Amino acid sequence: MENLENSTDCKETVSPLNNSGSILNSTDSRRDGKAMGFVLVHAGAGYHSESKAKEYKHVCKRACQRAVDRLRAGGMALEAVTAALIELEDSPFTNAGTGSNLNLSGEIECDASIMDGKSLNYGAVGALSGIKNPVLVARRLLSETQKGKLSAGRIPPCFLVGRGAEQWAISHGIPACTTEKMTTKFSLSAYKRNKRKMELAELVETKRRRQSSGHENDFGCLEPVGDIMVEGEVNNSACLDTVGAVVVDGEGNVAAAVSSGGLAMKHPGRVGQAAHFGCGCWAENARDVSLYSTAVSTSGSGEHLIRTMLARECSTAMQAETAHQALLEAMQNKFISSPFLAGEDCVLGGVIVLRCCTCEEDQRSEDMQALLVEFLWSHTTESMCVGYMSAQDSKARTHISRLPPGAVAGQSLAIEGGVCRLGAASD
Repeated sequence: MENLENSTDCKETVSPLNNSGSILNSTDSRRDGKAMGFVLVHAGAGYHSESKAKEYKHVCKRACQRAVDRLRAGGMALEAVTAALIELEDSPFTNAGTGSNLNLSGEIECDASIMDGKSLNYGAVGALSGIKNPVLVARRLLSETQKGKLSAGRIPPCFLVGRGAEQWAISHGIPACTTEKMTTKFSLSAYKRNKRKMELAELVETKRRRQSSGHENDFGCLEPVGDIMVEGEVNNSACLDTVGAVVVDGEGNVAAAVSSGGLAMKHPGRVGQAAHFGCGCWAENARDVSLYSTAVSTSGSGEHLIRTMLARECSTAMQAETAHQALLEAMQNKFISSPFLAGEDCVLGGVIVLRCCTCEEDQRSEDMQALLVEFLWSHTTESMCVGYMSAQDSKARTHISRLPPGAVAGQSLAIEGGVCRLGAASD
């Protein structure tokens, strides 16, 4: 994938390109009936080692294929984005669903949310244990809100957390799954290593406190704590691999979803951006012909993304004339340099964004319509893994985007993307 903009210093507007430097045009791709639509997924903003690049790309390909299968079967954007997230959650290589980070108590607590651009309805779960696919609970919450009020005029919930969320899910036919079944060898070994590091850090801190109380001779020289780093902590950016997807269907409806196991060794009950409205994902159909439909999914340090409501900020920015420049400025001004993060010297996050509008595919025929989809991703972390595919494509494309050489994670950003024209003849 050609790197379009690897620095916040460049002010020139650059058109997103594909591998060969040309606009992606799906009207020239293999068609499958009248199926139309496009999906963009991410396997997280953080650090993706070359040794595991193949696995991350493979899960992104499978997620794209699942979403496209739903679109080809006549499914709408909401169904397609759910299918993509289930595939991402089921992968042992991602920090969502199966393979999620364990918290301080050695349990898995997941966050997830989903938004429908057509209805603007939203569903979310936070600190959810005991459910294999948290996105299914978020999706069911969204569906239930569309049915209207409950008995006695009660308003149905759109966001549930903890034990209440688990009970609600089971009562609505979503099967339970134990932490043991969702824990992988990798996540368990990481938890054990992190626990040992934390115990060592606490021991060093105890020595430090006693030294300050005049008992330094009892313990000898203190070990430095600067090198003790819990895997997955914010400044490491190694395990911030929240997953997500954005989809547009053939009718121009958009949807977005996000799912995460949260930071390693997080405090039980902590809820990250993946569950918060306007922070983890956003989807909104155009309400006027002069506007774009937009969908966004985020990844990174949950606290940073919550305090900046980055998903909604990026969606709003996408109404500007040039998508690439708009996202560049949003990431710089609304995230890296946000006044809400003024005390942070390392702001970590990433987004995938799409915007679309209908346009005449062929000026010679007013009956020939097309969807013009612009898709972008940007991140301040060391890397971000993405995949994308249209319903007319034979296979998904994947890419691991990385910061340019010499760039500092948390202070610099990368931005890339493309354009896809989805054409369909009228009846």
